[in-house]
Amino acid sequence: MQSGRRLFLQMLATEALAVALPQRSFGQEKPIDKKTFMYKTVEQCEIKADVYRHSADKTRLVVIWIHGGALIMGHRGQIDQALLGKLLKAGYAVVSLDYRLAPETKLLAILEDLQDACKWIREKGPELFHIDPKRVAVMGGSAGGYLTLAAGFRVNPRPTALVSFWGYGDIAGPWYSRPDPFYSKMPLVPKEEAYKAVGGPVISASTGRNNRSRFYLYCRQQGLWPKEVTGHDPDKEPKAFDDFCPVRNVSEKYPPTLLIHGTNDTDVPYEQSEMMAKELDNKGVKHELITVKDAGHGLAGAKPSVVAKAHDRVLAFLREQMGQVRNP
Repeated sequence: MQSGRRLFLQMLATEALAVALPQRSFGQEKPIDKKTFMYKTVEQCEIKADVYRHSADKTRLVVIWIHGGALIMGHRGQIDQALLGKLLKAGYAVVSLDYRLAPETKLLAILEDLQDACKWIREKGPELFHIDPKRVAVMGGSAGGYLTLAAGFRVNPRPTALVSFWGYGDIAGPWYSRPDPFYSKMPLVPKEEAYKAVGGPVISASTGRNNRSRFYLYCRQQGLWPKEVTGHDPDKEPKAFDDFCPVRNVSEKYPPTLLIHGTNDTDVPYEQSEMMAKELDNKGVKHELITVKDAGHGLAGAKPSVVAKAHDRVLAFLREQMGQVRNP
């Protein structure tokens, strides 16, 4: 049980990171320019995005990054710096998004934030940070991987390419709507403690001060995540989840998709990416599933060389779908 708890704490450790990342060169000669923009305001909640790119004013292809955190916690500063460095070195601009968090904001509104962010990037990005609005890739990890897959059918125009890191296409299945065997081995979180960590004003970034991870753990132990995040009961209102589940909305028009997942993921089952890959195959959508044997959530336990190889495949996939970046 102690090893499982350590894995859980490791998975949630990034919640405590500071939102702002300093300007860094990532080992490159060219300086990196980082700017923060507010793309939306709701109920006095400012929703922001960080834009990373080389300081030169050349037009760039853009990659949108969506952070994880079960839609309950996290912030736009949670982006893999090694991957970010590779994307910037390859010549992409990277936009890392915040979005409103559950349970104060329900999933439908969170998806609206995703749609509004993508619209803002396409409409304002060419002027504000010199991007090509016709070629846009979306990627993210865990819940960010889920939102990435949701972008494949909820964002219009559809993204050019999607990359889902240990994401999920189904949010109503037993893995989320029933007590989780892995998390149930940990000491149970009292209901009062769980709800004390949430329920305040609408927020779009969580840095760990309210210990929202306790609410998430409670939801997983009780099988309440779908109900708390969407406001619907998957047992009583199964049809309400049709518009929320990417796996139920794959069509021939769905964007080319790269899926990356570890087989020993105790937070998001590997079968979630398998299920998505099967549906993409059924609809004839170009896709690839990178399976990382014995890796946990976030590819925990995988060798650095294996992770680097997965990153390299991401870059190759982007080149295949978006075209070569000129003058990186």
